[in-house]
Amino acid sequence: MEKKYNRSVLLGAAFLMASSAIGPGFLTQTAVFTAQLGASFGFVILLSVVLDAIAQLNIWRIITVADKPAQDIANMVFPGLGYFISFLVFLGGMAFNIGNIAGAGLGLNVLLGVSVQQGAIISAILAIGIFIYKEAGKAMDLFAKCMGLFKICLALFVAYISKPPLAEAAVRAVAPTQFSFAAVLTIVGGTVGGYITFAGAHRLLDAGQTGQQHLKQTNRGALSAIGLASLMRLLLFIAALGVISAGGKLDPNNPAASVFQLAVGQWGYKIFGLIMWAAGVSSVVGSAYTSVSFIKSFHPKIMKLNREIIICFIIISCIIFEIIGKPVKTLITVGAINGLILPIALSVMLVAAYRTKIIANYKQPLWLTALGAAVIGVMTWMSCGAIIQMFGH
Repeated sequence: MEKKYNRSVLLGAAFLMASSAIGPGFLTQTAVFTAQLGASFGFVILLSVVLDAIAQLNIWRIITVADKPAQDIANMVFPGLGYFISFLVFLGGMAFNIGNIAGAGLGLNVLLGVSVQQGAIISAILAIGIFIYKEAGKAMDLFAKCMGLFKICLALFVAYISKPPLAEAAVRAVAPTQFSFAAVLTIVGGTVGGYITFAGAHRLLDAGQTGQQHLKQTNRGALSAIGLASLMRLLLFIAALGVISAGGKLDPNNPAASVFQLAVGQWGYKIFGLIMWAAGVSSVVGSAYTSVSFIKSFHPKIMKLNREIIICFIIISCIIFEIIGKPVKTLITVGAINGLILPIALSVMLVAAYRTKIIANYKQPLWLTALGAAVIGVMTWMSCGAIIQMFGH
């Protein structure tokens, strides 16, 4: 009975993290970078899987052993640091939410033909409605899971139909001819950046799945989450590569949707619109809820007015997107912003791993700390490189 319960909780945490990662930005980023880098994007995916797994293992293990949420651990490392981390995650979550609303708007644009801006407003209103009515929220959770499975099946189908050059993709995954700092930063940020990496670990806390006795299961859950998200990334990459290799030109206004349209035709385009919208709306609800949960400790009134603050969070995200526009650029940028947060959050966790008042008698494996420190170094270096690349154009 114990084993079954553990597996159920771990799967829930893994799917929570993976579904948080596989949003509209994830779909758009994959299509855009495949068009830019071609088969060499396989190397970026491979590198990001390694970086993601190391970051996720460190963060999940330390939160599980400490039996405390990330912001409380940070405050124990240095008084006030938890508030700073919460503020960063909140801002990153706001950026992500603007991207999610943009993605939902793109989905309705494909599905119904309304403008992206109109689609964003309709989606924001629906997200607020879903949050207010809890029964609708449960139905939406089920719908999002079904859409997630459908999304993977459709990506697999399109990957098969598009006849990608698999041999070239395999070679370029280890011997790339092109490379982009911004691509790695954005892909890692879009998978484990900002609030996403904490979503699954905090789920384990809520389920009481903590302590050193559960470390093996925690490792399995962390790696399963990365595996699910990476499988979807790989399928989308292969599908897009097949379309591009056959001479297809992606629509810069909605690159991910055009992959499906060029490979499968108009019906594939419409179904993708539904998937993009579902991913967007479910991510709006999840991102708003998780981001606001990080600032609950700021003031007792935030706890009391939690629902109202979440609704305001969604409205402000929508207004900012309506002012900014440029949905595709927004979806790429938010991944990069969340990539910048990861080195800071991971640094705090690695320091916490050596504070006995936080982790008691737990001994963090030296190899895991060393790899975590390497990820911090690489992500900081990539951040500097990406900023230079962005301002250099």
